[in-house]
Amino acid sequence: MKAAIYPGGGRPIKIESLPDPEPGPGELLIKVHRCGICGTDLSMTRGEQWDFPAGSQIGHEYAGEVVAIGSGVQGYKRGDSVAVLPSKACGHCTACDHGNHTLCRNEGGLMLGFAEYAVIPAGLAVRLPSTLSMADGALVEPLSVSLYGVRRSGLQPGDSVLVLGGGTVALYAIYWARRLGAGRIVAMSRSARRRELCLAMGADAFVSYSEQEQSEIAEAFAGEAPKLVFECVGSPGMLEKSVQLVAPFGHIISLGFCTAPDPVVPAIVSYKCATLQFLVGYTLGEFEYVANEMDKGHVDPKSIITHSAALNDLPAMMTRLRQPNADTKIQILC
Repeated sequence: MKAAIYPGGGRPIKIESLPDPEPGPGELLIKVHRCGICGTDLSMTRGEQWDFPAGSQIGHEYAGEVVAIGSGVQGYKRGDSVAVLPSKACGHCTACDHGNHTLCRNEGGLMLGFAEYAVIPAGLAVRLPSTLSMADGALVEPLSVSLYGVRRSGLQPGDSVLVLGGGTVALYAIYWARRLGAGRIVAMSRSARRRELCLAMGADAFVSYSEQEQSEIAEAFAGEAPKLVFECVGSPGMLEKSVQLVAPFGHIISLGFCTAPDPVVPAIVSYKCATLQFLVGYTLGEFEYVANEMDKGHVDPKSIITHSAALNDLPAMMTRLRQPNADTKIQILC
């Protein structure tokens, strides 16, 4: 089979030929149909400190079809469409106690999505309803990231929400904040071309970064500051901006996964009595909820998909995304 391998050192992804995998006991063999390119796929293949190990097979936003079933597996049949939770779990560490497989330190990930086939533990396959396509299925993972963040933010019906960023995590934070009962939602991004997507996902207003941004934010919230700020950019300076903009006794939720120092002045945070919360990952519950509910919302989550490409084109697509571009989500057809 063909699979994407990261050679390390910031070198370009290679599409290599590997032996076709076979499922063992308790496992499923998945014919991968689609896998989305994530921001971490880009940021962790630059040859920097936070980098995938050399020789890693990558790709974690994927969905496919069950084509073979290992011994002892119940409840699946060939032809089932599934999304894959891409992290194994030991079941007995602190992270597993919290249901967050991403943080399990005893098991590895299932970064196998940019490939023709993947073998996965049956317990990590989430069956897709017949109403969902493979393109939908490959969005379950990023939708789960944002759902996890919004659920753990303490959002109450009617709360004012500011979302920093216009990428996938930000757009889906808007989507879930709207669905879970937020009051006024304002999106703020450097890219004015994200305005329409932010509004479609459920934002009431859009503000571009500028010298007048604080006054524009205040105007967008009718003179008040937002109770919740979701930082979904992941660049240095965004935490400081979040502290500047959040209301006293407000809550900042960092979903941007910044891998560089991002200093804040504790005294400023203290004088607002604001809370900073850092989150990564999701639970199986988020995966299952998204798979069962994503076709019942106010907008089609697939509207963020701007391009699709063949597996052989993945290296070129990653180069494309590292440069100025008009894409939001690219999915690879495996």
